[in-house]
Amino acid sequence: MPTYDVVIIGGGAVAENVADRAVQGGLTAILIESELVGGECSYWACMPSKALIRSGIALRAAQRVGGAREAVTGDLDVAAVFKRRNGFTHDWNDQSQVDWVAGAGIALLRGHGRLTGVKEVTVTAEDGSTTVLTATHAVVVSTGSDPLMPDIPGLLDSSPWTPRDATSAQTAPASLAIIGGGVVAAEMATAYASFGTTVTIIARSGLLQGQEDIAVEAVTTGLRGLGVDIRHGSPTRVERSEDGVAVYLGDEAVVAEEVLVATGRVPRSSDIGLETIGLKPGDWLDVDDTLRVKGYDWLYATGDVNHRVLLTHQGKYQARAAGDVIAARATGKTVDDAPWGTHVATADHQAVPQVTFAEPEVASAGLTSDAARKAGYDIRVVDYNIGWVAGASLQADDYEGTARMVVDEKRHVILGVTFIGQDVAELIHAATVAIVGEVPIERLWHAVPAYPTMNEIWLRLLETYGRPTTA
Repeated sequence: MPTYDVVIIGGGAVAENVADRAVQGGLTAILIESELVGGECSYWACMPSKALIRSGIALRAAQRVGGAREAVTGDLDVAAVFKRRNGFTHDWNDQSQVDWVAGAGIALLRGHGRLTGVKEVTVTAEDGSTTVLTATHAVVVSTGSDPLMPDIPGLLDSSPWTPRDATSAQTAPASLAIIGGGVVAAEMATAYASFGTTVTIIARSGLLQGQEDIAVEAVTTGLRGLGVDIRHGSPTRVERSEDGVAVYLGDEAVVAEEVLVATGRVPRSSDIGLETIGLKPGDWLDVDDTLRVKGYDWLYATGDVNHRVLLTHQGKYQARAAGDVIAARATGKTVDDAPWGTHVATADHQAVPQVTFAEPEVASAGLTSDAARKAGYDIRVVDYNIGWVAGASLQADDYEGTARMVVDEKRHVILGVTFIGQDVAELIHAATVAIVGEVPIERLWHAVPAYPTMNEIWLRLLETYGRPTTA
């Protein structure tokens, strides 16, 4: 019975980081993966989706700059976009990731892992053979999540696209209906509308719920500018015929060549043996800030499956904390589990950065104004037109965008920031640092932005807010 200090069910980016940190801490670790090493982000989510979106964004950016605009005479080469995307996924070959795992001193076993006892995982290979692994110190569940399929009559029979299908397609359909209004819906609408696909979004409550209202308004306007039809409502049934897929909103039908379901995620935990240790299959795994499953001193869960923050970068952050704390506990070192300590994922609670790569981009960090109010903070909201910043006017002619800063009035620290507009993704880390570091507004006045760059938005936000009084 092979024994490792840490056995990790999953082989995606989050699992790789857990294993890497555990090995660096002096432990042995093994990944169990039934699909591609590198997981969802590398092959079906973050990287391929952004590769599909980027070319259209770059083309529109060039068209917004005099001189470059006149040089851009052709349309987007859609076949070249798909070819470039294939390069990022290595044509769905994971050998480079396998090589990295081996080079990092991490073991790998192909197959489907299931818990079969305390610190015990049984792996079933593709040929049906089984291997039982024993963990000396910890088992980590890092299996991710799957698309949620809503209970709409006829939907499953219509062979709908999942986000995986949308990011791995080799050609663009003539028309695409998207059920859902979240980040995936907005991003895939941006990509496929750029390809010339006729896109219809069917969103029950509008776009990007949970983000700032100014972001919702901007993306709604931006997508409509790309020709996207945005409809509110809940589909009542779906039917596929020779004419395509019909998505019904009452008696009205939206007919498209393909339909993409982007209505949320469910934990990939229904078939990993949770029942053998007293947990319910198909549930999200509830963890503490050291990523240990509550009630189990040997079981950890990182990434989507714990439902803290369903973002790859946040999952990798959790993974680093989990790998380090497992090593510390195993070797008898001091565990630093106070807020913002070495072995905790404190930032998950209210310091999360995120970028929605839509038209336009939305980059945010921390709490929205609504979330801050609901959390009981006394806040002030400051908005500023990014187009008034010199660096933005150089970035694009007639630049359109908005910045919002949410300030805790009692402590004079920033709780949240949202940037909306072209190229704002690269602005967000400064906001994340300010939020995590709880940098006082008074000190931020001394962080001088280089001129003329878009980062001057920070000076304009501070000027609009004013210098806090200490009286």
